[in-house]
Amino acid sequence: MGSSSSKPSGDSHTWKASSPVGVSQDFVDTLHTSRESDVSRAQNLELAVQARVSEELKKLSAQESAALKATLEKASEITDKDAAATSQGDRQTVSSEVEALRARLHKRKQLRPLPETVERARGEVVRCLLENDRRPLDCWQEVEAFKEEVRKLEKNWVDKVVR
Repeated sequence: MGSSSSKPSGDSHTWKASSPVGVSQDFVDTLHTSRESDVSRAQNLELAVQARVSEELKKLSAQESAALKATLEKASEITDKDAAATSQGDRQTVSSEVEALRARLHKRKQLRPLPETVERARGEVVRCLLENDRRPLDCWQEVEAFKEEVRKLEKNWVDKVVR
């Protein structure tokens, strides 16, 4: 079983064609003397493909690194600007801005006043939450009543719009 080699002992290659061959004898001799086999050609091709893929990966990595660096620089500039603005804004400035926002909020017009039932349910939720500031989950009944009133209000509005 292992005593003989797997290759034939003779180096002679004979090929007999039934028709005249269009290949020169020099080319045939070159093929016979070539040490390259199908396996070695496949390995060379695989190495070439791996080298090309490696080049492309390096190129993409460089592009991504440049894009990341540019993004980080922009983010640091924005952060630096925000930090400078925040450090200048003291407590008095912040409180005046909050008051200005509150004033704008109160100036907004309501299109229609809310019905008394919704206002009453809202007031009950606020009262309950103030009384149970450490246990807000105890106000679930008031919240459900408020949700029901809002559902009724929304249903009436939809009915008016659809008609």
